[in-house]
Amino acid sequence: MNKPISIPNDLTSQAPLGQLLLQSGKITQAQLEQALDLQNKSDERKLIGEALVELGYVDDATVLEAIAGAYDIPFATDTARLADPQVIEELPREFLEEHGVLPLFLIGGMLTVAVSEPANLYLLEEIERRTGHSVQIVAATATDIAAAHKSYLPAANVFVIDEIYEDIDEHDFTVIEHQTTELADLEEDAGHGPVVKLVNYLIYSAVQEGASDIHIEPGDHSLRVRNRIDGKLFEKIQPPYKMHQAIASRIKIMANLDISERRLPQDGDFNVMMDGRPIDLRVSTMPSKFGEIVVMRIIDSQNNNLSLDQLGFNETMLSQWKNVVEQPNGVVLVTGPTGSGKSTTLYSVLSQLDTDEINVATIEDPIEAQIRGINQSQINNKAGFTFSSALRSMLRQDPDVLMVGEIRDNETAGIVSQAALTGHLVFSTLHTNDSVSAITRLVNLGVEPYLVAATIRGVLAQRLVRKICPHCKELWQGEDAIRAACDGAEELWKGAGCSRCRGTGFAGRIGIFELLVPNAELLDSISRGDSLQSMRQKLVTDGHWLLRQDGIEKVRNGLTTPEEVLCVTQGNIQ
Repeated sequence: MNKPISIPNDLTSQAPLGQLLLQSGKITQAQLEQALDLQNKSDERKLIGEALVELGYVDDATVLEAIAGAYDIPFATDTARLADPQVIEELPREFLEEHGVLPLFLIGGMLTVAVSEPANLYLLEEIERRTGHSVQIVAATATDIAAAHKSYLPAANVFVIDEIYEDIDEHDFTVIEHQTTELADLEEDAGHGPVVKLVNYLIYSAVQEGASDIHIEPGDHSLRVRNRIDGKLFEKIQPPYKMHQAIASRIKIMANLDISERRLPQDGDFNVMMDGRPIDLRVSTMPSKFGEIVVMRIIDSQNNNLSLDQLGFNETMLSQWKNVVEQPNGVVLVTGPTGSGKSTTLYSVLSQLDTDEINVATIEDPIEAQIRGINQSQINNKAGFTFSSALRSMLRQDPDVLMVGEIRDNETAGIVSQAALTGHLVFSTLHTNDSVSAITRLVNLGVEPYLVAATIRGVLAQRLVRKICPHCKELWQGEDAIRAACDGAEELWKGAGCSRCRGTGFAGRIGIFELLVPNAELLDSISRGDSLQSMRQKLVTDGHWLLRQDGIEKVRNGLTTPEEVLCVTQGNIQ
């Protein structure tokens, strides 16, 4: 047994904690007096540090740093970066978690340990007894030590994952795997039960929560998994960092990717069956400083199976949009940034066409949902099957209606316009901020202005905004500036945050729209090649319904918040 641990003089023999914080300028005299008053009135004996934290005048780190200074011991932050993984194993996981301690490093027989209670002499003696080393301590917050535990203690996380995974019915979730002949230690690790269960759980829970993407992101001795839900990322779990490579390899095996290649990005896909429906997952890997970042895009056909009435159109615009998509020929465009719901809108249109009487074909990259009665083709750029080449071939298949996933180049734009001119109805998308910008984008891609005017039938610009959670919806006073931006709306609503919406106040999303149906005057302006600014100004003068106006209407109807609308329409014409 090594010599007993000696610790500095007890804090009571020096200045009290409140005075230490006051002298260091961390609190004021008035704040100290309020904390003392709270301490005296409390039914249970509160420490002065606890009272100050409860009042919000300091945080745990500030209190512990002052105590550490009084004991003349170091105060450490971000202990996960300091810890040696092999040294952590000096103590059992149960002991570390129960007492909130973290071995950091062992040098010359001296074990340095991070503790959140520097005065606990008995705990330090027990550490020395268990390890057989002399011990010196540094102070760290319980939160910081717990975060380090998550990074280094796989057994704890796997146990929790196993418990959660038991709730998944095996008949409701099946992974359809590609066969692979790659044999390596990583593949063996990736096939172990805990890793398989963890990856399956991440996919299953993400689909259940309606997530669109799963992000697996390694850091410096840390690993986090985040899900994108309603357009925002939320942390799901922090698996042990040691599991990162096995998790990445497991997903790469499922997507038929090369698990030995970690220096270059890779793309792949695989499928699962959930509740009797297929779920496609597009996998993308990217090398980073701390390891491979893996992102899985979830393509759930159930999310794309919406009728036009469910997308969020008001009655007037819905009637106009239905008239546009029922035209016998021409070009109909849906515009907006990535993730604005363009594909969902087009799928809603196509699913309502009478496919028994007409030939409807699509060219997509990727195919995000399968629609009964429609001929869908997947682009394969590596094989030379591009949008333009596929479109040429498709026109020889006698289609009545075409959907081209995106107009990306001048060749595709020209073929789309020619197809519309020869009697086809063509739907496609463009990445533009508003509806009128799509006109000039086609011209910039090389389509003659007169041809644009002759073929364009309508342009729908759209965004997605989060809907207020119906379970915690409440009236909100709002600031005067926000009310003014909402045309003086009498009632504003928000979500207070509840367990059903993960405390966000939002649940689901709805579209806001701007529909441009060219009249004779605008068609003349397009043919003349007028500037974007002049056409835009003319539309505003004529009372064209703008994206932000549609969003404000949904605010007034209590569907979303002003901040949501102002955020997604920033930069658009007012």
